[in-house]
Amino acid sequence: MEEAKQTMELTVGAVLEGKVKSITNFGAFIALPENKTGMVHISEVANAYVSDIRQHLTEGQDVKVVVIGNENGKINLSIKRLEPKPQREGGRPDYRSGGARHDSPRQSPSQSRPPRTAPLPNAAPKTADQLFEEKLKAFMSESDSKISSIKQYSEHRTKSRRR
Repeated sequence: MEEAKQTMELTVGAVLEGKVKSITNFGAFIALPENKTGMVHISEVANAYVSDIRQHLTEGQDVKVVVIGNENGKINLSIKRLEPKPQREGGRPDYRSGGARHDSPRQSPSQSRPPRTAPLPNAAPKTADQLFEEKLKAFMSESDSKISSIKQYSEHRTKSRRR
């Protein structure tokens, strides 16, 4: 019976209270109930562009998060999906805050379309397209963070080499 409770709490769409355990350049690790740890990617911290995550979060801070993915033991969390969507002039949501997709080749898919709200636990089951979109978004954000780390490492090595 205890195992059923754990999986119920960590289903996609579940809202949890956690504490910021550590902060990296690509996101923050959040301590969750029952000794679980999840990660909030930098793109899921706020509805606005976040260049420095430390301007939004501090270690030890209590945060409210929503589970947006739970695969292979990795718990993906979001803070921004619990916040109201930003409004543009005229009272319509600002769907193009990141610009059009073709403007920048490095732009993530989440910046070119409206942010999705987290599904409620009682919501209808997701379609195959929705599941694919979530997996694609997770892959893209993970890929972007890996590429960023590789670029930083190679730039550091290039600068430190003598010619």
